[in-house]
Amino acid sequence: MQTHFLGHAPYLPTYVAMQEFTAHRTLNDADELWICEHPPTFTQGLAGRAEHLLHLGDIPLVATNRGGQVTYHGPGQVVAYPLVNLQRAGYYVKEYVYRMEEAVIRTLAHYGVTGHRVSGAPGIYVRLDDPHSHVQLEQRPQHGAAPLTPDFTGLGKMAALGVKVSRHCTYHGVALNVAMDLAPFGRIHPCGYAGLQTVDLSTIGIHTTWEEAAKVLAQQLIRRFAP
Repeated sequence: MQTHFLGHAPYLPTYVAMQEFTAHRTLNDADELWICEHPPTFTQGLAGRAEHLLHLGDIPLVATNRGGQVTYHGPGQVVAYPLVNLQRAGYYVKEYVYRMEEAVIRTLAHYGVTGHRVSGAPGIYVRLDDPHSHVQLEQRPQHGAAPLTPDFTGLGKMAALGVKVSRHCTYHGVALNVAMDLAPFGRIHPCGYAGLQTVDLSTIGIHTTWEEAAKVLAQQLIRRFAP
């Protein structure tokens, strides 16, 4: 997997570049991982509903073809776009999402933080009262169990996921909150959930640089996406 650190990258041109890369890649082209930081931007997924947009203000909204609802990108957030050929890798979308979430969980563990999955709500969450607690959530996904109605009481969302697959190849990806202005999340229902609190590493007392967090997340994604 070839890794490209793009630095500060406007959202829309990056989105178009992902689409073009995916449309023209061949089985011989290596997978790539793009790591960047976007200026303030709201993005809406295919399932997005207008009632989840409360007050956009001066922040632009971009309609995309990823799954999911509305989210926010901004400075202080590490955005990772894995461009993976699933047919060649040998696993399906569900496994791909699991591996991406696992990369975030391992990144948080690097900082001594325990990340959690919530059944029916893709992304990674932390306990607000004790982000270091290893106690499992009762509402974690469990094999063979139907998804639950998420209860976000006491939880904060640390990372959001959005995926698109075309010609067996993935684009879009994951956004990890490091040290952001979180106020814009109050202008939307994040990922379609009213009242869902969004947090970053600095909120829970973890102080690191964007560059360091980006490096750790990139390393974890490369390891998890090995065939």
